[in-house]
Amino acid sequence: MSFSVIISALVCTLVVSNLASDIKFTHPSVEARALLESGWWGKFDTPVNTYRTHCTWQGISCNGAGSVISINLSGLYVGLELGNLNFSTLTSLESLNLQSCSLNGSSLSYLTGPIPPTLALLNSSLTDLNLGDNQLKGLIPLEMGNMTKLVSLVLRRNNFTGPIPATLGSLENLNYMDISSNPFNCTLPSELGNLTNLTLLDLAYNQLQGSIPPELGNLKSIVSMSLNGNRLYGPIPSSLGRLKKIVYLELGRNKLNGSIPPTLMQLTKLNFLSLTNNKLVGAIPPSIGNLSGLTFLNLSSNQFDGLLPPEIGMLPNLRTLILHSNQLSGNIPVFKYCHFQHLDLSKNLLTGNIPDDLGLCNSLIHLSLDSNNLSGSIPNKLVNLTHLTYLNLSSNNLYGTIPACLCYLCQESSFDFTHNALDFVKTCQKNFTDNQGNNDIREDKKGKKDLNTLYIVLSISISMTFAVFSLVLYCWRRFAGKQSEGIDMKNGDVFSVWNFDGNLAYKDIIKATNDFDYRYCIGTGGYGSVYEARLPNGKVVAVKKLHQLEAEDPAFRKSFRNEVQVLTNVMHKNIVRLYGFCLHNQCMFLIYEYMENGSLFCALRDDAEAIKLDWNKRVDIVKGIALALSYMHHDCPLPMVHRDISSNNILLNSKLEAFVADFGAARLLSPDSSNQTILAGTCGYIAPELAYTMQVNEKCDVYSFGVVALETMIGRHPGELLSTLESSRPAQRKISLEVLDSRLPHPTTEQEQDIILVLNLASACLSSDQKLRPTMLAVSQEFLSKKGITSVTKSIKDTEFSQAV
Repeated sequence: MSFSVIISALVCTLVVSNLASDIKFTHPSVEARALLESGWWGKFDTPVNTYRTHCTWQGISCNGAGSVISINLSGLYVGLELGNLNFSTLTSLESLNLQSCSLNGSSLSYLTGPIPPTLALLNSSLTDLNLGDNQLKGLIPLEMGNMTKLVSLVLRRNNFTGPIPATLGSLENLNYMDISSNPFNCTLPSELGNLTNLTLLDLAYNQLQGSIPPELGNLKSIVSMSLNGNRLYGPIPSSLGRLKKIVYLELGRNKLNGSIPPTLMQLTKLNFLSLTNNKLVGAIPPSIGNLSGLTFLNLSSNQFDGLLPPEIGMLPNLRTLILHSNQLSGNIPVFKYCHFQHLDLSKNLLTGNIPDDLGLCNSLIHLSLDSNNLSGSIPNKLVNLTHLTYLNLSSNNLYGTIPACLCYLCQESSFDFTHNALDFVKTCQKNFTDNQGNNDIREDKKGKKDLNTLYIVLSISISMTFAVFSLVLYCWRRFAGKQSEGIDMKNGDVFSVWNFDGNLAYKDIIKATNDFDYRYCIGTGGYGSVYEARLPNGKVVAVKKLHQLEAEDPAFRKSFRNEVQVLTNVMHKNIVRLYGFCLHNQCMFLIYEYMENGSLFCALRDDAEAIKLDWNKRVDIVKGIALALSYMHHDCPLPMVHRDISSNNILLNSKLEAFVADFGAARLLSPDSSNQTILAGTCGYIAPELAYTMQVNEKCDVYSFGVVALETMIGRHPGELLSTLESSRPAQRKISLEVLDSRLPHPTTEQEQDIILVLNLASACLSSDQKLRPTMLAVSQEFLSKKGITSVTKSIKDTEFSQAV
């Protein structure tokens, strides 16, 4: 035998030996048969009629011997039971990712059934297991405790019940565990404290009961831990102070009691701490100043008392501080490092003045100091807070005047100064229609005299108006539906109502609102305050009293009447109906259809109301908004742009159906600037191009619609998610289902198909380039056809291609 033949024989022997080792005595054809018989891959456009091709099937990766080492079908349509795949044959499998196995074209379903026992047989190979966001049910098998090579375990958002197996404490190599959002309804096993290599533990929203096991203090490697949204009670274990590496700790929305353990103030690497919505008592320890890395601190809705420690003002990196709904007393501390974006100290017992230094916190977006015992005047330095979109100083003992510049800042924001002893001067009356417990100060005695004269003139004009209006109403009825015309009086009064069942007069509105008393106020926006008015015939209407007082200008009156006439032609089932208007030298108001359930904004921010908005209702709300905007942009006799689409301007009726409100308000108040943003737009909803141009068109409404659609699905304003979507190309703007509102139960298969449609449409509308946004007509057609976003996406890609060329 030649030397070369001997060498060849040795090489062949080594290769065969290695192959046998790799496949662990499982022939690839056996694995392929198991894959094929599962029925999963028959749902993809892949050749599955021969075992030899299984390594090329979608989501399959093999080693050199042809054995499967990875299966990744995340986000793809499977829709069968997990147990359909015989995992015992996949003896080389290292990674299994079946998260959200739901989508393939227009089909939608989830993996169902229990976790099969055969999965636990992969105890010598599997390191990564992700079965999250499906509809798996039953118990987590005790045998999973034998999968000691597991590094990552994700079972979140399923329907697992029963106890969390104590055997999971044997997974000594586990680094990542997320089993949140399941209805376990059990206690936490203390054995989880054995997972000393764990860096992330997420057990939020699992209906967990009992106390927090002290053994969790043994998780020496933990960086992030969330037990939020359970039913845990008892004190916070002092042993958690041993978690020296922890950065993120969330224990909110439980029933924890007792005081904050001092050991918690030793976690110097903490960046995020939330203990909100518990029953914690005692003082906030001064040692909180040790947590120098904190950027987010939420201790709201507890029973903390005592002084607000000045040390909290020494935290150098704090961006969000939420302490509302406690019993904290003393003065607001001086904040040495003022990098706040969100500061909420409302609903406490704080006293003293508002610190001047708050005016140096020029990153502030949200400031709530309401419902305290604060006194003194409003610091002039607050006018430096140019990014402020929400300011609430109501229900305190403040006096003096509101800084004029602060009045100007509030034009496009939500500011509340009510229930104080403030002097409302004329400058602020343009922006705050209701003094609500403050003092109405005129600028001189002549103003008072003019006001008395106005009352006399107004009384006379009202009488004349009634007579003429009765005649007009008679004519309107006689000619069966023909609109009544507004009547010009010598002093400029105009009062007109269209297609309304019942007599409606100026005096009825004044009487029903007690001359626009704040007790009847149901909302305040950028254009005016809204009052509930119950008329003598029992009909309830919403009366929007407009801020501006240019009615004494004849040119303005003429433009106003023309624009109102345009709005009367707006007839759509998802647009709030305009019944009529009043235009007077000192008073303008519009009469609208009444919406019993208020704004979408308020509904989403109240847990009880948000739960009433189930997935079907939320999809219908977004659809209704889309249809209304499409009508206004494309089907109106005179196409219009809304300019201020936000969740505050989406109202809900008794059936929780959506209606777009304030259509034409910007146009009414500034008819000569139809393409300007001077009086339009709400921060957080304004299209990005308006930062460098004042030109408003329908694509600005499209962007705002995208924000509201996303807000409706996730239950809160999308915030930083917007910047990510704006800067991404269409193919990369996929929104994960993980962002959905966790207050609602997991959507059904059919519901999720509609939700995916909404998320994808919202993504398309949020492009930073307005040319790449779809029209509202295209969006509404997608809802009506329910065929997904194929045409919208194609339109975007075609536009992108043509621009590239």
